[in-house]
Amino acid sequence: MNLIRATLRVSGRVQGVGYRNFVQQSAKAFALTGWTRNCPDGDVEVVVEGEESDIRHLINCCRQGPAHAQVGKVTMNLSSHTGEFSSFSIRR
Repeated sequence: MNLIRATLRVSGRVQGVGYRNFVQQSAKAFALTGWTRNCPDGDVEVVVEGEESDIRHLINCCRQGPAHAQVGKVTMNLSSHTGEFSSFSIRR
């Protein structure tokens, strides 16, 4: 098992379209932990931990987004797994 942490920044039309709920449901489907939140500049931030292959699948989901989203760009930073999360949540 290769556990990692990824921090994503998603830009485009990603606020007000159910994007955070989409990310949360996708993360739960892959048994990943972490959180997502809206950023003041209109982006969405995602911090996720888990198996590298599952995180790669989530990243692909984030590039697509839900039906009403228009994802422009996903930037990613990979780092070491910390184990600090017990679930995946939406932060306000």
